[in-house]
Amino acid sequence: MIEQDFLRRFLFEELGVRGEWVNLTASWQAAKQHQHGSDPVQQLLGEALVAVVMLSATIKFKGSMILQAQGDGNIKTLVAQATHERKIRGLVRSTGDVEAGSLETLFGQGRLVLTVDAGSVQPYQGIVPLQGQNLAAALESYFSQSEQLNTRLWLFANEHHAAGLLLQELPTKNTDKEDWQRIEMLANTITAHELLELDCESLLFRLFHEEKVRLFDAEAVEFQCACSRQRIALTLRALGREELEGILQERDKIKVGCEFCSKRYYFDKIDVETLLLEEPVVNNPATLH
Repeated sequence: MIEQDFLRRFLFEELGVRGEWVNLTASWQAAKQHQHGSDPVQQLLGEALVAVVMLSATIKFKGSMILQAQGDGNIKTLVAQATHERKIRGLVRSTGDVEAGSLETLFGQGRLVLTVDAGSVQPYQGIVPLQGQNLAAALESYFSQSEQLNTRLWLFANEHHAAGLLLQELPTKNTDKEDWQRIEMLANTITAHELLELDCESLLFRLFHEEKVRLFDAEAVEFQCACSRQRIALTLRALGREELEGILQERDKIKVGCEFCSKRYYFDKIDVETLLLEEPVVNNPATLH
């Protein structure tokens, strides 16, 4: 049976190449039930969630890795987030009938932003144009430009699973060009069916059975939204007294919906007065009604 909702790291010990394998199943179902869109839109969200899990595991930090894609095409916004504890959430917003195509077809003119938010330090951001046949290609361009490390990604998602494979040369070793090309060529034979349906060990054996690969323990991945009443209160506070009191003149309560998990929060006049007296901190994405 396929391993579900896990990240697994592996290492070509003699070649200076590392890799990651990810399968999202229950976590994928939980994340996408709060999002809407055609099959290509949902597939892109699944690929983004897989990608951000793998990217969060390429660095050592405590916090969140956030992938954001925005454009002026039919897909307006795509956000995927993974914490160092492998908690994921994501959202996608689109208009019209979105059909499969390149990133330019889906997003129009846009950009891809990767943010490492380590909490107590200034967030690091990397930005590349939203160009290429798919999200994997755009992320490979990011690594080529900003990290200058040979990196390849394969990302797939369907109704039931989202899965991915990442290969990257180690930054501290001078990987032999022929070794990298051989591993890349072998990995390029992978199919969507194999990646979505095989467990990690079976997949690695099928691709690299002649290589010496060390496989590390599985790390569980799950959907978990970071929203809370306190975070939403901070978002409201940033709007200011005048706007909040204006809303309350029209209705008895302010209703706020989290865009990631669809949870609803309600604030009456007393709640608003209380939150306006509190100190501000970080905002959380939400929809105000």
